[in-house]
This record gives sequence, C-alpha cells and structure tokens, in this order.
Amino acid sequence: MALGLAACASGPQFDANDAAFKGRIAVTDTPVVLAGQPVTLAGRDFKPGQKVTVSYGGVVLGQTATADKDGNFRTQFVLPADADVGRYNLVASAAEPAASLLVPLKISPNVPLSGQERFKVQLQPLVPGLYQAGYSARTDRVFVTSAVGRPPITRSELVKVNAQTLAIEQRVTAPVAPSRPAAPAPAANALPGLYAVYGVGVDDANGNVWVTNTRQDTVAVYRQSDLAIVKQFEPGLVPHARDILVDGVQGKAYASPVGDPQIAVFSTKAPALLKNIPIQTGIRGPQAKPFSPMSLALDQAGSRLFVVSAGGEVAIVNTRTDTVEKVFPVETAVSASGIAYDAQSDRIFVAAQGSDNVVIVDAKTGKTLHDVKVGAGTLNVSFDPVRRLVYAANRASDTVTILDPDGKIVGNLDVGSFPNHIALDGKGTAFTVNKARSADDGEGDRIGRITVR
Repeated sequence: MALGLAACASGPQFDANDAAFKGRIAVTDTPVVLAGQPVTLAGRDFKPGQKVTVSYGGVVLGQTATADKDGNFRTQFVLPADADVGRYNLVASAAEPAASLLVPLKISPNVPLSGQERFKVQLQPLVPGLYQAGYSARTDRVFVTSAVGRPPITRSELVKVNAQTLAIEQRVTAPVAPSRPAAPAPAANALPGLYAVYGVGVDDANGNVWVTNTRQDTVAVYRQSDLAIVKQFEPGLVPHARDILVDGVQGKAYASPVGDPQIAVFSTKAPALLKNIPIQTGIRGPQAKPFSPMSLALDQAGSRLFVVSAGGEVAIVNTRTDTVEKVFPVETAVSASGIAYDAQSDRIFVAAQGSDNVVIVDAKTGKTLHDVKVGAGTLNVSFDPVRRLVYAANRASDTVTILDPDGKIVGNLDVGSFPNHIALDGKGTAFTVNKARSADDGEGDRIGRITVR
C-alpha cells in the first residue's frame, strides 16, 4: 500500500507555501551568459532570512543564499564548459517560509571573431541613438534614423550620409509632436516630445524617405534632397509602427505595427493610407498568440512581401492584391525579429533574439533547412544577392555574423556596441548602425561600412 509522507518520520516537511510570496530572481552582471562562465543571480522581494537554493536537473547550483534584511541576495555558480546553448528553467526553492519559482536562463553561443582577412570594416561616429539605415541607389546616400531615451523624446534626427566616406551631409531634427490629452497623469502634462524617427524605407521612385514614428503610432515622409517633411501622418494610424519598406514597382509602402495583427499599406506617389491587411496566426491551441509583425522583406520580382512575427511565424503577402497567401511557423525561432529573402534560392532568413540564431527556411514549403547559432540577441538580418551573403546583427554580442546561403559562417566581425540594423547597397556593400550602452560608450552610435576585400 502507499505510504503517506506525513507518516514517515524522516520524510520532508510540507510547510504551507507563503501565499504572499513575491520573490524574484534574475541573471545580473552580464548581458550574455556563456558556457564555462560564472553566472550571478540576484534575488529581491524575499523575506529577510529566507534561505534560497537554486538547482537544475536535481543538481544544486552554487551555495544556498540567505536573504538580507531588505529581502535581497546574490549567489553565483559556474556553468559547465560543455553546457549546451539554449533556454533553461532553473528551480529556486526557498525555505522559512517555503516557496519556489522558475528562473529563466539562456545560454548563448560563443562564436569567435573571424573573417577579418576577407572583410574590411570602416567605422564612423554619427549621432546618438542610431536605430536603422536605408540606402538610396539613386543618390548613393544612406539615410539613418536616431532617437534618444524614453518618451517624451527630445532628441531625434534623420541623417543623410555619404555612402563612400560615411560623412554626414545633412541632418534634420524631427518635428514636435502634439500632446496626448487622453494620456493619464502625469504623462498628459508632460512635454509632448518629438515625432521621433525609428524605422526607415527609401523611395527612390519619388525621391523620398519613409520613416516610422513608433512613439506616436504613425509614419512620416521626408524628401531626400533636403530632408524636408513631405507628409506627417496623424498619430494613432499605425500602432507601435516599427519597420517600413517601400515597393517601388507597386508604388506602395508597408509598415509593421508591433502587437497588431495587420500590415498598413500606403500609396507612395501621393502619400496616403490605402488599407490594412489583417494577418491571422496559423498556430492553434492554448499557446496561440496574435500575429505580431516585426521586420519586412520584399520579393519585388515575385510581388511578395515577407512579414516575420515575434511569435515565430512568417506571413507571405501578395503585393499586387495585398492579400495574405499563407502563414507558417518557423521552427526554433524564439522572439523572431528580423527577416530577409533570397530570390535565387527562394529562401527566407529569419533572425531570432530569443534563440540567438538565423533560421534558413524554404519559402515554398516553410520547411527549416538550416538553424545557425550566430551570436547573442540576433536582432536583424539582410541578404546581399550580389555577393550572396547573409548579414546578421547580434545586438547582445556586439557582432555581425556573415553567412553563405547554406548557413556556413564565413565571417564574424566586431562592429561596436549593440549592432541594431544592416542596410545593403545592392552592389556588395553592407552598412551597419549600432547603438551605445551609455553616453560615454566610445564603441556606440557608429555607422559601419563592410566590404569584401
């Protein structure tokens, strides 16, 4: 017969869990966790004197920690050198009183630098808060967006850069945005800030540059020649607008509203909103979440727009009819954010921050062909059809990884702090922009020019 634990004198004591338990534990001291390296965990909101043990697979990690008088503690352990890259849930068990919680841990790949003999990197300081870049084949100029801080944004610029020298030729401050009377206090009484510019798309057919104003949920159009405003759309038009891409053949611009399952479509000749294209997730069951558009990629010859969702899906949109042709999941892509496309092989490249990888997918079948670990926090990806190279910006590891279309790493370059975006000139050159960790970070807020030696 079954033996009750309460009847066993040497069995564990099952004290009632603390109903008011609010303890939290997070990795601290390092933005990237690597195999063979120490991991420091910081706990807060525990009860003073509460003892906490962290384990994985039944093995205790480090020493039992004791919360101080403020309910805080720190503990450290060293990861095995052969620990597999991936996402884990550690178990934290507290006593006196009893409580437990899961602690997420991501072990990122440690990809060594390589390819310096093959690639030349030219770096140039620009302006604070760099976000994205777009290249104009018509003028051989790079248009870069920047925004600093949290709302209200008081510094934001659109910058025109010479593609050969990386020198700033022109810059303009974004206009002042209207106040938000519906916002709760104290935000309603705060300065309205600027129509800060984030995403960027170049329209050479009309001589314009399109940008997203993420904080005001809208987009704007600037003239390439003098960076004058052509059209500032009203706030609220595109919720949390992230990326914008111009299709010169169809005469349209597409904007991605993060968290809103649709794509906004604009006319580029006389800038105006045409419609919104709804996108339904293809995932079913309790894990299903709404399609959340992030980056965009274009197959101009095939009249297709590729949209990646943060939930790890790709939607293919017909740009002639502006209808969704299909939606499919991308295996192993966690917190997907970037997307690129190769027309020759009909392959899609998906960058995923949560899984530190570039996933190479067959566009016809949605089948994953290659899963390449490239660096921590892989944010954006671009494909160069001239050199047939894939460029992945790894924001947390400060690198740009260069792959061939089959996923072989041919270079891993140091481009400074927080690489954020990569633009291509269609002639074999890649332009990177990176952000700064702080105001005194000499490795941040730079534009880079990568060429093959």
